[in-house]
Amino acid sequence: MKLLRYGPPGTEKPGLLDADGAIRDLSGVIADVAGDAIADFGWANGLDIAALPVVSGTPRLGACVAGTGKFICIGLNYADHAAESGMAVPPEPVIFMKATSAIVGPNDDVAIPRGSVATDWEVELGVVIGKTAKYVSEAEALGHVAGYCVINDVSERDFQIRRAGQWTKGKSCDTFGPTGPWLVTTDEVTDPQNLKMWLTVNGEKKQDGATTTMVYGVAHVVSYLSQFMSLHPGDIISTGTPPGVGMGFKPPQYLKAGDVIELGIEGLGTQRQTVVAD
Repeated sequence: MKLLRYGPPGTEKPGLLDADGAIRDLSGVIADVAGDAIADFGWANGLDIAALPVVSGTPRLGACVAGTGKFICIGLNYADHAAESGMAVPPEPVIFMKATSAIVGPNDDVAIPRGSVATDWEVELGVVIGKTAKYVSEAEALGHVAGYCVINDVSERDFQIRRAGQWTKGKSCDTFGPTGPWLVTTDEVTDPQNLKMWLTVNGEKKQDGATTTMVYGVAHVVSYLSQFMSLHPGDIISTGTPPGVGMGFKPPQYLKAGDVIELGIEGLGTQRQTVVAD
């Protein structure tokens, strides 16, 4: 299934994308695409998609999962991105948190924060937890995943690197977490380590990679994180980015108001954001 949430910010309704690309309303079946619904897909057994109401027009899409408790990110998880950042591949996954208040819909505006001089882009594979994971093995890990999505891990590099402290302050500004368009359930993703991914700015290709070059794969990351904290249904893990971020260019290239970012991952849909000044 391709689950989604549609409608104005704060009042989104649950839905799914049918085989013809139409949005079907799920609000008569589940309250939201959130923890309870993605922890147990029993409600989907025998679901007659053709009988669900069709949503007319082209409504705004919200983030594809609601009620996220933790937004966990993995840094330097592509060897070629680590190289362009001038950093070594870490001996264990680098973990940092992104504030959940950064989460927005996949096509909502991205706002450059006040004082920013280095707002950057990052296409990433998002992993949405479906079953609580604590001390799980790598072999068990994918059984705790509800599905996958596209994430733009928007980053302010000056805040992240030069303002002292951990990376969170450069990752958590409002609108810095476009998520979706869909939560694609695991039965539709044959191999999360074999997905092409890309990003353009104003139509110019910046990132062109694949999850095949991820240093620490999804199963490893879920298992690893579960050794330090419980992962709960609705938690999101953003698994790192391939090369081609603005910081890696010489000279660096950063976002400015009026820019248009487009990005996508094979089978998981696309995003499109216009950059505005906050």
